Amino acid sequence: MPTELSEKVKESLKKALSDKVERRHELEAMLSDPELASKSGQYAEVAREHGELNIFQHVYDELIKAESEKKEAKEFAKDAGEDPEMQDFAAKELEKALQKEKEVYDDAVGLLCSDLEHKSRNVMMEIRSGAGGQEASLFASDLLRMYTYYAQKKGWKVRVMDRSLTDLGGIKHITIEIKGKNVWQHLQYESGGHRVQRVPETESQGRIHTSLATVAVLPQAKQVDVELNPDDLEFECMRSQGPGGQSVNKVNSCVRITHKPTGIAVKCQEEKSQHKNRKQALELLRTKLYDIKLEKQKKERDELRRDQIGSGDRNERIRTYNIPQDRVTDHRVNMDVFGVDKVLMGDLDEMIARLQEHDKEMMLEKLVKEETACEPVA
Repeated sequence: MPTELSEKVKESLKKALSDKVERRHELEAMLSDPELASKSGQYAEVAREHGELNIFQHVYDELIKAESEKKEAKEFAKDAGEDPEMQDFAAKELEKALQKEKEVYDDAVGLLCSDLEHKSRNVMMEIRSGAGGQEASLFASDLLRMYTYYAQKKGWKVRVMDRSLTDLGGIKHITIEIKGKNVWQHLQYESGGHRVQRVPETESQGRIHTSLATVAVLPQAKQVDVELNPDDLEFECMRSQGPGGQSVNKVNSCVRITHKPTGIAVKCQEEKSQHKNRKQALELLRTKLYDIKLEKQKKERDELRRDQIGSGDRNERIRTYNIPQDRVTDHRVNMDVFGVDKVLMGDLDEMIARLQEHDKEMMLEKLVKEETACEPVA
């Protein structure tokens, strides 16, 4: 942790862990209720939440143990008397106990600022070209390649759900599914405007152009998250468009689904089977509706889609890729990384680690503010 924690901040962290442990005990009692066992969907959700809270129980137990060891070490130091050897041994024991306590509190901070609700989920990622015309669509292709390489390095699987390409091979928009371990934990930070500054190949006078592409990362919804009423859905089947092999434009395999209450429409055409495209489209629609649900529940959170995407204007950006200066800048944490080619080949670990650390810092800052606000006025 960047700074030493005050006792009041430690108390706040301990209280937050204690609340999680208490919630775990409540869920444990619910799981033993025969009435809940008869409702498979609700039982599965309670069991899932209970399982996610096990780690809080473990860290809380470790914290209680570390505090006990620190107390014992302090008492031993008091009883060491004038004996230099005993004093030296007691000092080492106290130092070890304090270090252990610090490590447990560090674990607590990381745990409390993590999004456990979505930790185990896959993601849907949408990439769209913004301001900049053809150059923006080509940059959107670069971003797709960057995330594909990053996924390969992590051992994740990428599947295209829908896409619309330009004549020059750029991307107007594309939706992909990324599946694997801890996908959301890493990619949640990629939502927002990505700006590129470079000289296009078609630029004869060597002028630097600025273009933008937007990225939205959505936690993939499960069936229990969003219940779809068949009466609210309008299905359309049509011929696929764009690249896709011999089946394109020959059979009505492309599926478009419109959710009538919200007006949200999704389309999938990547599979040759209409049935498979229908299934993928339902997954995508459910994820978009789940995102709206999250937006209503957590308006202040940066990862909500409407805050992420903005208008697609150049000025709404989270990161700039400056090709002439060979520098990538993440504006949220004022971080510069040199080696644009390396980053665009999927080397994102350094920036994502800094953003994760930034989350911890913001949580601690919030705790300090709450602590200050609670102090009595002299």
